[in-house]
Amino acid sequence: MSERAAPFYCPYCGDEDLRPSEEGHGSWECASCNRAFRLAFLGLLAKGLRRDQAGEGDSAI
Repeated sequence: MSERAAPFYCPYCGDEDLRPSEEGHGSWECASCNRAFRLAFLGLLAKGLRRDQAGEGDSAI
C-alpha cells in the first residue's frame, strides 16, 4: 500500500510549512498563513473526453 500524497506548498500563500490536520484524511494546515485546506481525488476523466478545439463552438464577434 502506498503512502498518502502530501502537498509541496500551501495553495494560498505558497509556503512549505505544512502539517497534517486532525480534521481527517486529506486535511492540511499551513503554519505560515494559518489556513486549513483539504485535498481530494475527484476521479478519472472518461476515456475519449476531449476539450473543444480552438475556434469550434465559439462565435467570433
